[in-house]
Amino acid sequence: MEAIAKLKEIVDNSDNIVFFGGAGVSTESGIPDFRSVDGLYNQKYDYPPETILSHTFYKRKPEEFFRFYQDKMICLEAKPNAAHLKLAEWEAQGKLKAVITQNIDGLHQAAGSKEVLELHGSVLRNYCEDCGAFYGAEYMLYANGVPKCSKCGGPVKPDVVLYEEGLNQQTISKAVKYISEADVLIIGGTSLVVYPAAGLIDYYRGNKLVLVNKTATSRDNVADLVVQGSIGEIFSKL
Repeated sequence: MEAIAKLKEIVDNSDNIVFFGGAGVSTESGIPDFRSVDGLYNQKYDYPPETILSHTFYKRKPEEFFRFYQDKMICLEAKPNAAHLKLAEWEAQGKLKAVITQNIDGLHQAAGSKEVLELHGSVLRNYCEDCGAFYGAEYMLYANGVPKCSKCGGPVKPDVVLYEEGLNQQTISKAVKYISEADVLIIGGTSLVVYPAAGLIDYYRGNKLVLVNKTATSRDNVADLVVQGSIGEIFSKL
């Protein structure tokens, strides 16, 4: 409880907070993560998720890719939890400048956050690779087999960064700017093992680096405050 009180004090006294989040922010909304005990890595598929969600696999075995994608990656019934809602509240109050997320579920925007930098894209945006036509998540979820464009018949690809694909440079640049100028950097729900995203926190220059996660991370030793536990529960007390 002492750590939560300290975090509350830090938040109360700042109007330049940046939040950097990972899968743990959305697991409480019912979206599975990759690395937890009951995460996607430990479920039965012919290939490991990292293989399926690679650019090579998407091109070589699109049917298998979309079977997994429709089954595991699109969670339209998920709702924002206390962490998403608290971040949106801080932004509305002028305390939070940006949310930088590794998640692709759109829950920050659903909670009301405006300045959301999606490092890995979003399942809510999909584009025809031939003509560029836009499609929502429902179109992808209910497509039979490989989703095709209703206008030109081309393949429709999720606007999600697959393994082997590079991150959007404009998004990276904005994230670096926000982090380097932040007074407070709160990192939540991430084990900080996915690069290059995890490397972004090296741009933080302040002395209020807060880590909120269920388990220890490799950066706990450099944090100014570590709060262990469920991020939704912790944020609901702030």
